[in-house]
Amino acid sequence: MIQLTEIHKTYKVGNKQVEALKGVSLNVEKGQIFGVIGFSGAGKSTLLRTINLLEKPTSGSVVVNGQDMLSLKESELRQARKKIGIIFQHFNLLSSYNVYDNVAEILRMNKVPKDVIEKKVKDLLRLVGLEDKANSYPSQLSGGQKQRVGIARALATDPEILLCDEATSALDPQTTESILDLLLDINRKFNLTIVLITHEMQVIKKICDRVAIMENGQVIEQGSVLDVFSNPQQPTTRNFIKTIFDDEVPAEILSNIKPSGPAAKILRVAFRGDAALDPVLGNLSARFPVTTNLLYGSITSIKGTALGILLLHISGEEKAVQEGIEFLRQSVYKVDIVTREEAAR
Repeated sequence: MIQLTEIHKTYKVGNKQVEALKGVSLNVEKGQIFGVIGFSGAGKSTLLRTINLLEKPTSGSVVVNGQDMLSLKESELRQARKKIGIIFQHFNLLSSYNVYDNVAEILRMNKVPKDVIEKKVKDLLRLVGLEDKANSYPSQLSGGQKQRVGIARALATDPEILLCDEATSALDPQTTESILDLLLDINRKFNLTIVLITHEMQVIKKICDRVAIMENGQVIEQGSVLDVFSNPQQPTTRNFIKTIFDDEVPAEILSNIKPSGPAAKILRVAFRGDAALDPVLGNLSARFPVTTNLLYGSITSIKGTALGILLLHISGEEKAVQEGIEFLRQSVYKVDIVTREEAAR
């Protein structure tokens, strides 16, 4: 659906060349919700705007729905952009237009018949829960209501892709939840591909299928949200995840582990889905002559799928420990043997 390959973007600032994007490659499948997260200045907004060529990359390839966007003529690009909706952090509504006209204006610009506009706008306002606000003006709306207008407007041209530029960062937590629920509903109803950028891991956790972590104009890590949460590879990724899901073992707990033979191991065990509720540890102790000590544990939900992380200390005879670890690997999502330093990172 969206293929970005080796995207570079360089700006000239005074006498200096500033590299905003440094060889970024992403692949977003149809119907997916793909999140891009990073701190301010990471390059994520620039990357998002290359998808519809609001930012033309210095080099690289942008292919959307099979079209090479960089090869399109201006008239062809305008047509392609109609299939790419966008919603903004600060809503970008026309203050002198009421809600109805804010949504209808893009249809009028595209010469859509009046009766079609009327039906479409009413349907869209019903979809976003604002059918009673058609005659209200932006100044009379809450932040969440303004963003709902922005979503309705973005959907007016029946896009196949929706770009979300920090769409919830100006909203309070409760309103953010309601907007994310709306985006999930739209994604499921219309199989709409959504690419969103954010600096909030809670947004990624709630609605995204895949995620890319950006730092200094580069993607430093990407994968399914479950994979990234259960086994983050980069310090920046771990720092983001810790804001909502901390699996770092306090040093005082590790210091209390008594030596128990050369075969003893510290395991980082990731459970996902229904397996998070299974009596795996009870079965481990029943089947193998090993002693297990639960050091630390945490569980969360990733887009409705349970993800749990446990840190275990397992000891016993070497053969029993090895067989116990293999049993765990066959029973749960992922098992890693870690050092004390890695467990406390």
